[in-house]
Amino acid sequence: MQECHREAFRLEVQDSYGVPGESEPLNRFLNNEPFDLRPWFQDWYDFVQETTARGVAVRRVRVVTVPHTDYHRWLLNLTALNVEAGEDIRYLPRRLAEELPSDDWWLLDNERVAFNLTDGEGRAVGGAATTNDPWIVDHCRSVRDRLWPLATPYSEYDRDPKTDIEQ
Repeated sequence: MQECHREAFRLEVQDSYGVPGESEPLNRFLNNEPFDLRPWFQDWYDFVQETTARGVAVRRVRVVTVPHTDYHRWLLNLTALNVEAGEDIRYLPRRLAEELPSDDWWLLDNERVAFNLTDGEGRAVGGAATTNDPWIVDHCRSVRDRLWPLATPYSEYDRDPKTDIEQ
């Protein structure tokens, strides 16, 4: 995102992520133990603020299974900091998303795609980027353009959809 000039768009489609650095705050959340997320989250917070201060829009759609997984229940609490830092994050129940890619990615300035590849447990297994395959960039652009208007802004999203069950 450091080389981004206009927009960094993120699509997230996993129900959980096995990121080692998230283990402690996630486990504390699940055990109802106190944990100050701000110091833990500060590097990303600062990065987003610096990026948006340069005039780059940072937008994200999280496609989620409902009812939410433990991971997404935790992430919903953390998202307030993302939004405060300058991200525009929206949520979309999986059942409304129709066809989805299997991997997460960043679409940068409508020109580059950086894929985040994960295994079945949500652990990072690598990445790939492209700038020279117009079909991939166009496909990601069309997925973004289809999902963004369907997704609900974080501030309006029902964080406890007990009655909304996946079909």
